[in-house]
Amino acid sequence: MSEKRILIYGVVQGVGFRPTVYRIARALGLKGYVRNNGSNVEVVIDKDHELFIETLKKELPPLAKLDHIEVHDLKKSLATREFVIKESKEGRRDAPIPPDTAMCDDCLREMLDRSDRRYMYPFTNCTNCGARFSVIADMPYDRPNTSMKEFKLCKDCLAEYKDPANRRFHAQTISCWKEGLGYSLFDKKGKVIKCDDPIKEFARRTDDGAIGVVKGWGGMHISCILDRIPAMREWYRRPSKPFAVMVRDLEVAQRFAILDEFSEQLLTSPARPITIVPRREDVPGLDGISPGLGNIGIYLPYGGVHHLLFEHLEADALVMTSANPAGEPMIIDNKESFSLGLDMYLLHNRMIINRVDDSVLIPFEGRRFFIRKSRGYTPLYLPVRYKQIVLSVGPERNVNASISKAGRVYTSQYIGHSYKYHVMEFLEHGTRYLMRLLGIKKLDAVAMDMHPQYPTRAFAKRMAEEFDAPLFEVQHHHAHATSLMLDNGIDKKIACISVDGTGYGPDGTIWGGEILVNDYIGMDRVGTLQAIPLLGGDAAIRDPRRMVFAIREQLNLGNELYPDREASVLKKMMKGSIMTTSLGRVLDALSCWLGIGCARSYDGEPAMRLETFLSQGKPSLESNFKVDIQGSDPAIIQTLPMFKKLDNLLCLHGQHKADLALSFVSALMKAMVGIAAQGAKDTGTKYIGLTGGVSYNLPIVRIVSEEVKKTGMTLLLHDQVPNGDGGISIGQNVNVGERMSNER
Repeated sequence: MSEKRILIYGVVQGVGFRPTVYRIARALGLKGYVRNNGSNVEVVIDKDHELFIETLKKELPPLAKLDHIEVHDLKKSLATREFVIKESKEGRRDAPIPPDTAMCDDCLREMLDRSDRRYMYPFTNCTNCGARFSVIADMPYDRPNTSMKEFKLCKDCLAEYKDPANRRFHAQTISCWKEGLGYSLFDKKGKVIKCDDPIKEFARRTDDGAIGVVKGWGGMHISCILDRIPAMREWYRRPSKPFAVMVRDLEVAQRFAILDEFSEQLLTSPARPITIVPRREDVPGLDGISPGLGNIGIYLPYGGVHHLLFEHLEADALVMTSANPAGEPMIIDNKESFSLGLDMYLLHNRMIINRVDDSVLIPFEGRRFFIRKSRGYTPLYLPVRYKQIVLSVGPERNVNASISKAGRVYTSQYIGHSYKYHVMEFLEHGTRYLMRLLGIKKLDAVAMDMHPQYPTRAFAKRMAEEFDAPLFEVQHHHAHATSLMLDNGIDKKIACISVDGTGYGPDGTIWGGEILVNDYIGMDRVGTLQAIPLLGGDAAIRDPRRMVFAIREQLNLGNELYPDREASVLKKMMKGSIMTTSLGRVLDALSCWLGIGCARSYDGEPAMRLETFLSQGKPSLESNFKVDIQGSDPAIIQTLPMFKKLDNLLCLHGQHKADLALSFVSALMKAMVGIAAQGAKDTGTKYIGLTGGVSYNLPIVRIVSEEVKKTGMTLLLHDQVPNGDGGISIGQNVNVGERMSNER
């Protein structure tokens, strides 16, 4: 028989896939049907299946992605008299959930067209754009399973929905002015501000200096013009933390920042991430956005409300930062937003089912270093080799959850820092929501970090008990390394430089400057940094002077940082202090030693300020830092002598802080690459990886890249999985899934 049953797998739900299939089939004169099956889209046609598939691949909807296609002969005819779209079938729930994407050019054009019925309508969307993940309550992706179920289609929208020639054909979230979905403006007491156009009035007040809240698809932003940043910082109690800035268009972005072609592609992509790029030094007012840093996080409007705000604003740029109390999840409830105590609130009446923070990334030579992977990118998946259903819950900070099923690992949106109670609630909600969408009712295993004090462990233990699943611990830096392997599609051993601020080691110390030889299942620690007392544990992270004090004490250089009484207490702490091999702490100490950053008001601040100097410096003094490496298995890089040399050089070259910083770091990183290269050679691998939070530091990445090139080996960097702790849950998942698969 010529009739075929075609099963199409990939990102094929919520992206206008069925309407596209319908149009192609009708154009080719085919009979049959198309429907969602839960895990795939099923197409039955009476003839010409090869031509149909060829045409489909050429005319894919913008947001669709094909994984694979199966073609089966039909034993009995299932085709209809014409080609139709059939009602969705429950089926297996393996189909990827589409992410939220920016308003497409066609919808933007309509929204700004005075003659169009959606003129100035902020919820304008079609099958090619708009909210998806943030509005989906359950699968399959049909309107009754979204937060749009409360808004009944008017006759005009219904006509579009039923018209095969319309790009809103079977678009589940469409609406117009008639459906009752809209914005209202509220004052600081939560009372409605009566006005003809809430968005226009919000823009007017913003230009006048008001600080307000804007509700979007998956969350809320706090916004203000750049001149009001000092007031914003005072209110938010963020004296130095960088703010993200939304700019009117790409032309304004180019005015604020130095953009290459890849950065522009990211900024204008459907995902619209916050993109961290070098800022222009000759533009006044930008230093207040990211004090002491050489870069700026910018992004373009992605929702209708953002475009409309800039239609009315005189300002070309707004601070747009997540609306949340410090450390808490972003607010998504209208009533709760009034607790922020701001000047005004621009809120709509559609429920946000899933909060989705803005994604944040750093472009590097065609790769994306995700700091936060969320809106526009999640919850898409990566392929894995194992079939087990594994839940992994990440470490302590920058947490998300990953769940594997049927050879894919799905990762939730960004959750946050787990030491806050409401963040743990959000982690549980996000995990169970993802399990529901994927139809997961059992777990084969649960994975967690080794650190005994991480709050995520309690959640992991509870889930393991609830689902009667074995519980696994995964070492933090090994999880980083396995996530990097998956990111690059490598399934053989690699040598990996896994460097960050904190990770619990099997020996009970705090790791963070590790050189591993590992595969998915096991690891050998072939190199590390000299251990330094972490005085007071987390207190030394908050106050880098403690790291400097500990180093100076060990070198008998004396105390220059604390009053005698406080110094006496710190000296007593030296003996029993927990030790750390963290490169992040070494960078903090270096930053403080050079007088660049001795205070920490946000995560990573001293090292981030140091990065600015590294970018400006020359390694002219590198030859002074003779790196001593002692022992083997692991080889230990002696960092204390480097600090002693730094102290000597500072007396002679104190005015050249950037050169001193880069020379120190360059010598240290080259020593780490040398150990990694030897480990790779001994193992017979050609790969050296760089992962962990320190790998966001671009000068360090460049040093490592150049040094690896000299060895003739291949450097592995991240692109799809976050470099930092946002990638840990993926690494945990792969480690445990591979271990279980290997035991069979």
